[in-house]
Amino acid sequence: MTVIVRQTVRIAIDGPAAAGKSTVAKRVADKMSFTYVDTGAMYRALTLKAIQADVPLNEENKLMSLLSQTDISLIQEGTRQQILLDGIDATLHIRADYVTNNVSTIAKLPRIREEMVKRQRALAENNSVVMDGRDIGTYVLPNAEVKVFLNASVEERAKRRHAENVKKGFSSNIEQLKHDIKQRDLVDSNRSIAPLIKAEDAIEIDTTSLTISGVVQRILKLVYNKVNGL
Repeated sequence: MTVIVRQTVRIAIDGPAAAGKSTVAKRVADKMSFTYVDTGAMYRALTLKAIQADVPLNEENKLMSLLSQTDISLIQEGTRQQILLDGIDATLHIRADYVTNNVSTIAKLPRIREEMVKRQRALAENNSVVMDGRDIGTYVLPNAEVKVFLNASVEERAKRRHAENVKKGFSSNIEQLKHDIKQRDLVDSNRSIAPLIKAEDAIEIDTTSLTISGVVQRILKLVYNKVNGL
């Protein structure tokens, strides 16, 4: 399905870790020629820099100082996005386990989220975007024209993350991934600021038994119906 849009449309895609958000969001953005904004990559980039700089991940004042001196750029090339951290390609490094297992600690800090949300909203201010994360439809872009909540079983999400790690050459243990995903779900769902929850007006899609193309087509149909008043 091809959807031609002549108005500004914001698509918010939320869901837990490894539900397929980034992969789906990239393809939807590519098919619609929208800007893709990976909000999780922004938090991952700061986490990576904090670890490299030996900044404690629970000391908000020091992290805010670090963030104020940090440039995070998202460069889109078709369905591939390059993450530049202070001008250096960090695309692969931000997906390492030691970043994945610590990003929720930084992402739950109120002032860090406030600054990141400012940057994210600025990207969507006058542009049609596909933005994915955990609080896009509820907090970052509450007025998004299309809201989707992707979900999948823990087992399926662990399998996907394992395959992704193996493909990228990272060490990976599927049982450990199941544990890590459950823990991350718990942290993300219970944080005090903008927790992981489905927006009331979001359409939930269980991706467990769906192909990526199948999910993309469903979202494109939602956009088509929205812009055509159906």
